[in-house]
Amino acid sequence: MEERFMREALRLAERAKKKGEVPIGAVVVADGRIVGRGYNTRTRSQMATAHAEMRAIDRACKKLHSWRLPDAELYVTLEPCPMCMGAALNARIARIYFGAYEQKGRSLTAELANANLLNHRVEVTGGVLQEECAAVLTSFFTEMRAREKAKRKK
Repeated sequence: MEERFMREALRLAERAKKKGEVPIGAVVVADGRIVGRGYNTRTRSQMATAHAEMRAIDRACKKLHSWRLPDAELYVTLEPCPMCMGAALNARIARIYFGAYEQKGRSLTAELANANLLNHRVEVTGGVLQEECAAVLTSFFTEMRAREKAKRKK
């Protein structure tokens, strides 16, 4: 089950990549069905909050007509940042599954998940389809650096 929903998040990450966005995808699942989808749109929208998780959570809340998602699960291709963890906690999401671990900075995922902020804790499982999720990100940044290097040579 975890892999099925992570594969959908990967599909969304690929969509972001095709649009020149950092390839991160996310889905919110409730009662075994996807109720919210999102991928990064920060570059195109020029909005700092346009993360995949935020978009997926917003869409799930709208679809379910509630800001509370206590039985929902969030699947995301990269370990959530503190802002997205805050949104998941605020929405009372029950479980988060992520693919690749954040390599550059501290995401604080474990600390925030267990901090009992807002009188809520969230279960977190990392490494779901980790290699595939990491490969999408690695290829994006490798290609981006190659394009930038080519521009500098001109």
